[in-house]
Amino acid sequence: MYGKVWLTGAGTGDAGLITVKGMEILQQAEVVIFDALASLEVLSFIPHSAELIDAGKRSGKHTLPQEEINRLLACRAKEGKRVVRLKGGDPFVFGRGGEELEALVKEGIDFEVIPGITSPVAVPAYNGIPVTHRDYTSSFHVVTGHKKRNGNLDIDFKLLAGLDATLIFLMGAASLEYICQGLLNAGMDKDIPAAALEQGTTCRQKSVYATVSTLKEEANKALIKSPVIIVTGKVCQLGKQFSWYEKLPLSGRQILVTRPECQSKQLVSKLREAGAHIIQMPAIETIRINDTVELERFYTAVKEIQTNKNSKCIVFTSPQGVLHFFALLKDKRIDIRKLFIYGSTRFAVIGPGTGDALEKYGIFADYMPLKYSSENLGKLLASKADSISHIYIFRSKDGSAQLTDKLAKAGICYSDITTYHTVYTKPCQITDKIADALKCGEIDYVTFTSASTVKGFVSIFTDIDYKKVHAMCIGDKTAAEAARHGMDITISKEATAESLAEIIIETAVRETVK
Repeated sequence: MYGKVWLTGAGTGDAGLITVKGMEILQQAEVVIFDALASLEVLSFIPHSAELIDAGKRSGKHTLPQEEINRLLACRAKEGKRVVRLKGGDPFVFGRGGEELEALVKEGIDFEVIPGITSPVAVPAYNGIPVTHRDYTSSFHVVTGHKKRNGNLDIDFKLLAGLDATLIFLMGAASLEYICQGLLNAGMDKDIPAAALEQGTTCRQKSVYATVSTLKEEANKALIKSPVIIVTGKVCQLGKQFSWYEKLPLSGRQILVTRPECQSKQLVSKLREAGAHIIQMPAIETIRINDTVELERFYTAVKEIQTNKNSKCIVFTSPQGVLHFFALLKDKRIDIRKLFIYGSTRFAVIGPGTGDALEKYGIFADYMPLKYSSENLGKLLASKADSISHIYIFRSKDGSAQLTDKLAKAGICYSDITTYHTVYTKPCQITDKIADALKCGEIDYVTFTSASTVKGFVSIFTDIDYKKVHAMCIGDKTAAEAARHGMDITISKEATAESLAEIIIETAVRETVK
């Protein structure tokens, strides 16, 4: 039985500009055939299990000819796969989407089309240019500025110059002078406002404002290069006035987040809100225990908590510890109320993130250190030695010894129980592209929330210069591991996602001022 193809618009670079349906389909894909204009930020959402095929096309450089793309779409669909054809912008706006559908129809393959936000509208908008404005123009016209194989442009300049409208030329970097001169020769006023917009909606967005007669000269001064959108019309004069994207504190910054996606939502949300482009590439993942000996030890500890008539304390050092603890209880259908039958049961957490995870189960932590670290949690619990008979720590197998050392010195009885393992993730399909971006300085910061995320990162990227990595770290232990590899280090003031986001924004603003 044949599979299906989804012809999907990826938007223009900013991952927030792919449609909800497009993102849902992308995350369910088994095969993704993507274009050059699909950003790393969007590609990072593709499942690691999916097959990725780079069909990127740049001017004069075609990774795959169109005929081969058509063949691959049909071939993978005939294998019964869910195939996503991911195209920059909208697949039907100069995207050759129609040609690809013709090939699918010929082969009798089911398909859907998911429109995308197109660059002629999105890129000017990110530069503060409304393509229509009733005080200036009531229409806009989109024209390809890409030359045919014979080197010619099929543009009716006389028709375009006579329109009182916004004119938008796509893929026009190499033809900028030809386009401007063609409009002038056709009678367009030389003082009509114009703009050249490079890599719009991405972290490398750049713009030049001039007139039709001076745009080429100004673009040369600014070293504008492909991909570029050329806009002419009275609305261009509004660009500087309505400019908004460049004013965001993390505009122009691309950040690699190495924490597992389920744990990094708050951080990613704050960074994106500040204008950053985020590449999510988890360097670690957590796996719930399934070893017979470890499971027996876990459930023995739970039974002790249920029957211990003295005071005891359950300790979590991460949100994942909380998640896996309650999942293991659910596996055995252990009612949480049974933990409170005898004696007093208290809860301690390492910080607010872990506390929030615990609150989702209707439990509010009794203890949390003012400074969020294993050492300080150990000090706090040690100070409660007179009121706690036994402490049960549920955490990763490789948890910090700083916590248990403090308890041992205080003479407190404790059980250190493994609930999950932290493992390093394997390189994903876009690892090479991310490595190239790191080498070229296209990734401004890499976030690390634990020493294990640093170790996972270096296990994936083995051939980059770590001295060029600006590591944004939570905690001294994480920073020490990053320093061991020679990374440039900045440490958040507190061990929280909010504090990490704040220090990233502060650093970016300081660097911009310089």
